[in-house]
Order: sequence, then structure tokens, then C-alpha cells
Amino acid sequence: MPDAVVVTGVGIVSPIGLGMDDFSAALRAGRSGAGPIRAFDCAGFATTIAAEVEPGADLARYADVPKAVKHMSRASLFGVAAAAMARAEARLARDAVDPFRLGISLGVGGMGPVDNEMLRGEAEAMLSAAERSGSYAFDVPSFAAAYRERTNPIAALRALPNIAAAHLAIQHNARGPSNTLATACTAGTQAIGEGAWLIRRGSADVVIAGGTDAMINPVGVLGFGMLGTLSCRNGEPQRASRPFERDRDGFVIGEGAGILILERESFARARGATILAEVVGYAATGDAYRITDERPDASGAAAAIRLCLESAGAGTSDVGYINAHGTGTVMNDRTETAAIRQAFGAAADGVSVSSTKSMTGHLLAAAGAIEAAVCIIALTQSFLPPTINYDAPDPACDLDYVPNVARAADCRVALSNSFGFGGQNACLLLART
Repeated sequence: MPDAVVVTGVGIVSPIGLGMDDFSAALRAGRSGAGPIRAFDCAGFATTIAAEVEPGADLARYADVPKAVKHMSRASLFGVAAAAMARAEARLARDAVDPFRLGISLGVGGMGPVDNEMLRGEAEAMLSAAERSGSYAFDVPSFAAAYRERTNPIAALRALPNIAAAHLAIQHNARGPSNTLATACTAGTQAIGEGAWLIRRGSADVVIAGGTDAMINPVGVLGFGMLGTLSCRNGEPQRASRPFERDRDGFVIGEGAGILILERESFARARGATILAEVVGYAATGDAYRITDERPDASGAAAAIRLCLESAGAGTSDVGYINAHGTGTVMNDRTETAAIRQAFGAAADGVSVSSTKSMTGHLLAAAGAIEAAVCIIALTQSFLPPTINYDAPDPACDLDYVPNVARAADCRVALSNSFGFGGQNACLLLART
């Protein structure tokens, strides 16, 4: 029988706090990280709010080689900082693990420019090309000349999906398997699940696993806004994210990173590590339906929940808490509620469910990893975080959503759900050891 996979460290970069202590305190207090967008001038946008990481946060200090920071996208820097925090909490010394037995499994975004700096450089090259050619028609040779003059060749690598994982590998001398998952809003959850399987199948002793994303730029906000998924409650940003609530109008886009240190249990115990939780179950399914919509019958999401429980040999009565995907869109919230009811049956009425996106916003590829950390907090600190801004129930969403106020609870097993664009479904089951 393979060793169990345990979590020994967690790192958090989020709109409501850096590190587990600040993040946990914000969850307990029900604090929102949403506010007016500061990253760029969004005058004229339908949505002008987001959940941003504190602009003054000194994340560069977490990089071993400071000059490498200029080659990192914002998402890469978030990942590097969160991984450094996680490794410090795990007390995993540089020489504690064979580099070829140390892996990376990272969920990342992949839509459009990776940050404002890259977008600005491309836009300026476009304008320069138009001046040179005397036309606003896109002229490739003119653009190429302007782009070469203005762009560091290394900058082009910032947008490669695997570069964030590469930065983590370099920083931690991780020479084992390095996997990048770009499965939209499920990426962080899948990265942790697949990282656990790397250990279970004998390919690694330790895996740095999680997700990172930073899409608060004009293309990201416009793109999601044009899809009709973003809240337009601009006048009260901290009340805009309202999962499962009757008057919700979409999600608040967020940014950040969550990183877990996963270890083979025997390896962790041999080095005297403190074990925070065990990854006991994982499953992923696809809807194979539409790229923007979930199956209305919730069958794909329900299957992911059932298969996750089966992979752990667990029953619905074992689960004390579900961290919902809970974006705050009408379709997602109703479909997820239906999926939980299908998978849990009569037990659905007795399980506590909350969406911490009501506080953090939707961190996209990082969401599942941050929410796995939320589950670990629920298991180790004996409270369930609330779904804030829950004023009036939607009759189609009829579960216990831990409304507005954190709840004391002795929870031993927690389920984390992630359901993303493209019909991606993934679930993790974590347990207190």
C-alpha cells in the first residue's frame, strides 16, 4: 500500500492577507478584499472593481536571486512568494530532500497578456508601428521592428505557461517532475491532486503544488466582463461578491497564489515535520458540453464529487465541510448546489458549505489552491469560514452556506470543489491527521 500524502506547509498570497496567519484572521472576520481597481485606469469599463493583492506588498524579498524578479510576470512572483512561505512553514531545509525527488505541480492561467507590463509593451509597439507605416491597419513588419526595439527578449518568455513552474524549480533546486496545468478555474485543485499522485506512484518524495494567477489587467477584466460573468456592483465593491445569494450578479475577479508542500508521510515523519493535513481523495471529470456553460443536469460536477469520495474510501457522512467553487454567477451556484445534492443525497442537508470567493474574489487558476488552504484552516483551527454578503436566499440554492459569520466546528474531513470554463471539474478531499 503506498504511503499517505500529507501537507506540511502552506503559503498564501491573497487579496485578504499574505501568509496563513493574516489569511486565516481575515476568513474568521469575514473580511472582503474587493475594492476599486488600482492596477490600471478602468474609466468606462462596465466593471471597475476587483480583489487585488496589496500593491505595496514586498514580494520580491522572497526571491533568492533579486535580479530574476524583472523576468517574472506578476503571477510568477506570486507563486515564488507563496512557495517560499510554504517551504519556510514546512521547515524543509535546502538539503533535506534529493533534488531529483523534489517535484513541482502548478496550476496557471493562460488567457491573454500575463500582466499590465506585457500588455503595455505590446500596445506601445502597435502605436509605434502605426506611426511608421502611416496607417492604423496592422502591419506586421512595422510591428516587428518596433517590438524588437522595445522588448527584452526574455520578456517574451513571461507568457509561457510553464515559466512560473520553472521559476519555482530554479528557486528550490527542484529537479524532479515539473508539471504545469492550465485548466482554467480548476487548475490549482488539479495541480494539488496530480502532485499527490506523483508521490503516490513513487516519482517524488516532496512536491511543491498549488496555483497562481494574475489577470487584473484591461484584457482580463474586459474579457470576463464581455462574457457577462463579472459583478457590476461598482458602488459597493466589498458587497459585490455574493455567492448563492438571490441578488448576485457575477464574480469579482481576484489574483494571488496558494502553494502547499506535499510529502510522502514516511518522509515527513522521518525528518520530524509537523503534519497539517492529509490529501486523502482526488478526482477530475469533464462536462464535454460547452466551453462557457456547465451541464445543466450537474452530472459532471456530481461525478467528480462522488469519485473523489470513492478514491478516499469515504462516505458522505464523513464530510464536515465543503468549500464550494461558488463563484456568484447564477448558473454556477445553482449547478453546484444541484451537484452536491446529487452526490450527497439526503446527507446534503446536514453538511456545511461556504464560498470564500465572497471574500477573496475569484482567483481563477489559483482559486482551488487557495481554497484547499481554506480547508486546511477549517480542519486545524476548528472554524468554518462564512459566505459573506448573504442577505436573501435563492430558492434554487437551498443548502447551509454558513451565512455571513464564521462558525465554530470540529471538522475532520473537508471537500474542496472547483468547476471551470471548458467543463473542467476537480475535487480534493483533505483530512485532519
